[in-house]
Amino acid sequence: MGSVTLTAATAGTWRLGDLEVNRLGFGTMRLTGNGMSGNSDGAPIDRGVAVGILRSAVDHGVNHIDTASFYFSPLRSANELVNRALAPYPDDLVIVTKVGPGRDPSGAWLGMAEPGQLRGQVEENLRQLGRDHLDVVNLRLNGVVSLAEHFGALAELRQAGLIRHLGLSCVTPEQLAEAQDIAPVVCVQNPYGLGQRRADATGLMDSCRRQGIAFVPFFAISGHRREAPADDAHDEALRAVARAHGVSPAQIRLAWTLHRGPNVLAIPGTSNPGHLAQNIAAGALRLSPGDMELLEAVP
Repeated sequence: MGSVTLTAATAGTWRLGDLEVNRLGFGTMRLTGNGMSGNSDGAPIDRGVAVGILRSAVDHGVNHIDTASFYFSPLRSANELVNRALAPYPDDLVIVTKVGPGRDPSGAWLGMAEPGQLRGQVEENLRQLGRDHLDVVNLRLNGVVSLAEHFGALAELRQAGLIRHLGLSCVTPEQLAEAQDIAPVVCVQNPYGLGQRRADATGLMDSCRRQGIAFVPFFAISGHRREAPADDAHDEALRAVARAHGVSPAQIRLAWTLHRGPNVLAIPGTSNPGHLAQNIAAGALRLSPGDMELLEAVP
């Protein structure tokens, strides 16, 4: 990539409602350690390092931070880290949170909140982040068949001024349509990546593209390994494209995601400062039609 200083802005921009963000953002989950995956073996990184990574991300143009009050481990809270690192918040910084699933103080999952409990989750995010409103709140469904009551409760909080915009996470095209009848949806967060393309098969990607809704993949680099670090085992076609560009396979995975459409955002998270720089550099990669054709062969 040469010696040119790259920023998240090189990936282009998209709008979440009336909020413009660079398409390359940052996800905070990995900053808390392995608590999210139920694996307590991995200690969270040093708090000062985590704060430094967040500040470095914003210094390099990241203005879309993805977090949640249920991103925590025994020693780290993602929202607390965001507050400590970035408050007072820059005017152009968009913080996206999510509600729905709950965890008790020990970290055990409590299942999906009742509609009447969502206000408490929103207020917990407000308290931890030190804000008087939330820019975007995603309702993460986690198996809820009908979302009307849950999304309706968030729509009421939006009318009350606690939330600016609403999004969805882990949804089907049918659920997206149901939500749109209740209140505007500005983004959809689903698992998606080079080796995990269910959103293509179901038509969710096309639906978001047609409606101008941001599609925000998570696990775009780790794929089926989910919260675990990205696998070192890569398909040969992926390795070939990476060698041609002089970058890592993980960077190609991220670039491929951004090439899926102008409404596709990326929120790669990392606890490694070096990986943060690589992720930002991946936003500047330009894959050729030949590259994309080769990558289509990746299973």
